[in-house]
Amino acid sequence: MLVKIPAAALYGVYAYPVSVEVNLSPGLGYAIVGLPDSAVKESRERVETAIRNSGFSFPRGKIIINLAPADLRKEGTAYDLPIAVGILAASGQVERSAWDDVMVMGELSLDGSLMPIRGALPIAILARKRHMRQLILPPANGGEAGVVKDIAVYTPTSLREAVAFLSGRLTLSPVFVDARALFAQQQSQSEVDLREVKGQWQVKRALEIAAAGGHNILLIGPPGAGKTMLARRLPTILPTLTLEEALETTRIHSVAGLLRDQAGLITQRPFRAPHHTISDIALVGGGNYPMPGEISLAHNGVLFLDELPEFKRQVLEVLRQPLEEGRIVIARARFRVEYPARFMLVGAMNPCPCGYYTHPTRACTCPPGAIQRYTARISGPLLDRIDLHISVSPVETSALTTLAEGESSAEVRARVQQARDIQRQRFGDIPNLYTNAQMPPKLVEEFCSLGEAERRLMENALNRLQLSARAYDRILKVARTIADLEGSEAIRAEHLSEAITYRTLDRASWGL
Repeated sequence: MLVKIPAAALYGVYAYPVSVEVNLSPGLGYAIVGLPDSAVKESRERVETAIRNSGFSFPRGKIIINLAPADLRKEGTAYDLPIAVGILAASGQVERSAWDDVMVMGELSLDGSLMPIRGALPIAILARKRHMRQLILPPANGGEAGVVKDIAVYTPTSLREAVAFLSGRLTLSPVFVDARALFAQQQSQSEVDLREVKGQWQVKRALEIAAAGGHNILLIGPPGAGKTMLARRLPTILPTLTLEEALETTRIHSVAGLLRDQAGLITQRPFRAPHHTISDIALVGGGNYPMPGEISLAHNGVLFLDELPEFKRQVLEVLRQPLEEGRIVIARARFRVEYPARFMLVGAMNPCPCGYYTHPTRACTCPPGAIQRYTARISGPLLDRIDLHISVSPVETSALTTLAEGESSAEVRARVQQARDIQRQRFGDIPNLYTNAQMPPKLVEEFCSLGEAERRLMENALNRLQLSARAYDRILKVARTIADLEGSEAIRAEHLSEAITYRTLDRASWGL
């Protein structure tokens, strides 16, 4: 007897339809075909043991399982449940006349209980697109799949419950998550706030500008100056996620298997802070079975690289494409996967190897040339993609108890949102352009035009401060953001002057 169970395969951040075909015939043998990986091949032992421990009989005969289409890679343990259900249906232990309206996915433990899988959200989106009436998933995946409308998501706890439900002997309630209500409830929750940072008014101002224009930022300062503390509060002043962005971000984390315990939606912007020993594959994604890397997990959020010069050069260089294009393409001999990677880069570094070159009270002990060699670990092309270089000085210990609290994250975020609204109107007809930082040179000329006085100021700054040529466009973009924060249509001299102060590493005198 032949039975076909609808299922799905993950490829990148999307799911594609798969048909689990189970044929039971006289003879001996058990085979799985259709380009399965080792985890799928090992399902035989899990499925057989789970069937027996669930009170069913494992049929005798020749069992052929085909995962169609045969030219699409099938990975992971999510095919355990459809294979087990197909075997039981082919042997007459599941009473169901048609399978075209139900999609089944799940991993089986040896006692027959259902274990969570990766990619439940894209699988649910595929099921709705394929007009499935029911989707069977493990209980731990119900929350993320339940946000998808127009499909009934059922979460039996075991193979026995799944068979009873499919046979009509058990009634289960579908899982439904009100995405908009959940989104509104959790959107403003945050464990940190910008008002907790004492002092550092200039750095807070720079973070506000970076958030308003989507600019990448580099914090340079001695140990204990508060670089990490400031960076971790950047997501709290970014505009809140839209529902579409939340679904897009949740899909990536779902594919990576990072959603558990009934988590429905990611409602806050991601903050990823990988260690400097990370490999290039772990950062951008890939591997034998391609998975999203840190830059994709930071999509619509912040990627924080602390101790930036300590990262391997080849690791930092792979950031150049996603910083420009907002995506990463992983190409191998047999496949090509694309992951979204539109994030804000925040780097932090000491000014020198000993860390105290810019410290107000401690002397730097680095030998001549050490500072230049240290900063040279970050290549010019990567620095070219970082708009703001901010010098961070430590707050005096005596001032920590006397300084008044600053503005809250909500107050700063309101101004950032207004500036983003201005940019949205400015770039409304241009595809894939949302912030000032993303402007190509042609649009910089159009939207960042200068008056005669501002042009002279810019020429004098480039000559007197010996700023590099690559700083020119970056200064104009940052000045455009500062003007947006003030609601000014024109870039004025004070906007340019402030933007010029944020190019620390471009000054020829740095490190001398």
